[in-house]
Amino acid sequence: MTIRVLLADDQALLRGTFRMLFDSADDMETVGEASDGREAVDLSESLRPDVVLMDIRMPDMDGLAATRLISESEELAGVKVLILTTFEDDEHVAEALRAGASGFLGKGVRPEVLLDAVRTVAAGEALLSPVATRALISRFLAQPELCPAVVQERLEYLTPRERDVMCLVALGLSNDEIAERLFVSPLTAKTHVNRAMTKLAARDRAQLVVMAYQCGLVSPAVEATRPQG
Repeated sequence: MTIRVLLADDQALLRGTFRMLFDSADDMETVGEASDGREAVDLSESLRPDVVLMDIRMPDMDGLAATRLISESEELAGVKVLILTTFEDDEHVAEALRAGASGFLGKGVRPEVLLDAVRTVAAGEALLSPVATRALISRFLAQPELCPAVVQERLEYLTPRERDVMCLVALGLSNDEIAERLFVSPLTAKTHVNRAMTKLAARDRAQLVVMAYQCGLVSPAVEATRPQG
């Protein structure tokens, strides 16, 4: 299956560079380019890309506002947003995930990392750079927020195993890593993740991460137990 990518960046030179990169991949194609957030939303509605590569700082409407409009649209439920920006501070990471972004990367990543990131997001996985992950953890642990009432109510429907899996997703573990930690098959781990997302009405794994931190399911002590290497 070919992954259809929409580019949203106000710098034409960068869009051209990204277009050449994606069009050179056997499993991707660039279907459109937007120079601001408003155009990104309009093109998402008309082109229905699989992934929007979204910059944050753009004129007229920024990438965060555009991401929110895309993620809140029922008609665009299949469109994933990958934020690619020079601003990897905790506020931007947190706001991007709240807005519904499925991934967050810095513009300094290598081309092959960016290609893999698009594949990951297109497959419904969450993708955060190491810097963004640390920023997210710092943001939610240093300034914990109240768990939304609707999410707190839905948490009651999770099984103990689904809660465990949600916490491991929040720590950045892949399905294979979760399976190894819990001594189950990768398919079983994926099933638990999908059930947790369904019960919590989470758009993707990135939203599970936000919910886990907002509702206090992950703590510094838990984070420290993640396998190294």
